[in-house]
Amino acid sequence: MIDDYEWFTIHKAENEVLSSFRQKITAGKNITIISEAGCPGIADPGQILIAAAQEMNAIIKPLVGPSSILLALMASGLNGQQFEFVGYLPIDNLERNKAITALETSSQKKNSTQIFIETPYRNNQLIENLLKTCKTSTKLCIAAELTGPNESIKTKSIADWKKEKTDFHKKPVIFLLQSN
Repeated sequence: MIDDYEWFTIHKAENEVLSSFRQKITAGKNITIISEAGCPGIADPGQILIAAAQEMNAIIKPLVGPSSILLALMASGLNGQQFEFVGYLPIDNLERNKAITALETSSQKKNSTQIFIETPYRNNQLIENLLKTCKTSTKLCIAAELTGPNESIKTKSIADWKKEKTDFHKKPVIFLLQSN
């Protein structure tokens, strides 16, 4: 029964949860790490717990489940043969714009999809940077709220995104970019 389980949220409580996690492993408890919209250990704070379990020589059994990163790539229509997940882009606008330019150049050279994420409260600023920095022919997929009731996955050229009003504030989003 699900009520028999203990639930811990790691977001912004990493040290407290990590201490409890280690105690549970020492006590021989079975532990499952789940993520609400991703895959534990892949761009997810669950990585901290998994690293601790590895250090303690605990048995770790990854189970197949959806990763929002791969789900976004699957639904984007962009190159799934060559892709790179780069995590978070810099916060500083100048550094972020340099990173976006580098991703676009790399995508074009390698014919690859570049995948990245942002903290939900900075999504709109990132989209602004992408629309100002990227070439109009570059394809951008914005995959928002994957597997949720308001899921949205759209791939368009930068030129077409510029014609749309978007608001992804405080929504979990995966960004995918491919330059021709």
